[in-house]
Amino acid sequence: MHALLSPAVVGRMLPVSMRSLSAHRALLRSCVASSSKRSFTSSGACLNLTTKRTDEKSQLGPGMEGPHTRDLLPVGAPVLSNVSDRNIKGDWVLFHPVYTEEELRSVEVLHRESKTFSDKIAYSFVRLLRWGFDIVSGYKHKPLPPNASQMTLDDLRRDGYLMDESQWLRRILFLESIAAVPGMVAAALRHLRSLRLMRRDCGWIHTLLEEAENERMHLMTFMSLKNPSPFFRAMVIAAQGVFYNAFFLCYLVSPSTCHRFVGHLEEEAVITYTRCIQEIEAGHLPIWAKLPAPEIAKDYWRLGADAKFLEVIYAVRSDESTHRFVNHSLANLDYRTDVNPFALREPDMTTMGTHVGFEREDSERFMKESHKILEKAAHKSDQ
Repeated sequence: MHALLSPAVVGRMLPVSMRSLSAHRALLRSCVASSSKRSFTSSGACLNLTTKRTDEKSQLGPGMEGPHTRDLLPVGAPVLSNVSDRNIKGDWVLFHPVYTEEELRSVEVLHRESKTFSDKIAYSFVRLLRWGFDIVSGYKHKPLPPNASQMTLDDLRRDGYLMDESQWLRRILFLESIAAVPGMVAAALRHLRSLRLMRRDCGWIHTLLEEAENERMHLMTFMSLKNPSPFFRAMVIAAQGVFYNAFFLCYLVSPSTCHRFVGHLEEEAVITYTRCIQEIEAGHLPIWAKLPAPEIAKDYWRLGADAKFLEVIYAVRSDESTHRFVNHSLANLDYRTDVNPFALREPDMTTMGTHVGFEREDSERFMKESHKILEKAAHKSDQ
């Protein structure tokens, strides 16, 4: 997600060597120059092309798309050109949050009650998908028996009360291989819509692409622990083919319902990762409790050199709560005219982890606050 406003936010998103670049000041100035002219709806944010303005430049400012990678490289920094190197490190991914310890532990399990008929349809499909997914992935989460303290870990696993690390990993891999689909489908369809209508997208595309890549990075992280079997990969291909095309068709009919569907889907993901965290901290997954964080996770979430795998699960859960918040918020907007409130910045995790989403009036208020922050930051940079 984008977070390009204040020095504090930029500092959390980028490596130390990039925090003091003067490019950020120029970025803020250009953002403010246009942001004060924009309203919440597309009448002020998404300009229609006319014959008199064929040379029009972006009125949204570069903050909508972010600085180019080359603009952020320190002077003299080496450029990696070996594209076959699978161990490339650095900012080769889109913007994404990097969390504090407090933010990682502020996430709550939340559920948004259905208010409309389309909401009920979206939630019903999520429940159906969850039921089928639990069967395919072998997921089970039965309450522990009264005599659980007298049973060994192997006994609890044998009787179906607990899953081992391999079972958890199978579920997570399947989950993340599907979770990256909605953001990419929605971004592609909004991209095509922008081309057809020949006008700006109001900042939705990049947020959706960032969601898709974030979910893909989850998969890449967990793939470092296991190489799935050919049968598992075949199941993923089949599920992806069905889900991609179904979501594609549904998004053409009702984008808002699809975002509500994803919001509820992310609610289930938060539940899954919360249970995984509880299992690790309770000592039910001893291998993962001692396992160091994969290098790709340390690089992506800016984890410490001695980070454990538990911290990775906390970070993934925070990402899922972000997607929960964003999609429920987008579902409350008019997808044809409203500006994406998260295009310029996003709330911190103490907000997204404890609230299910913005109502439309909350999004409008958040946009106005973003404009004020931009103006204040630009004013300070000129002093």
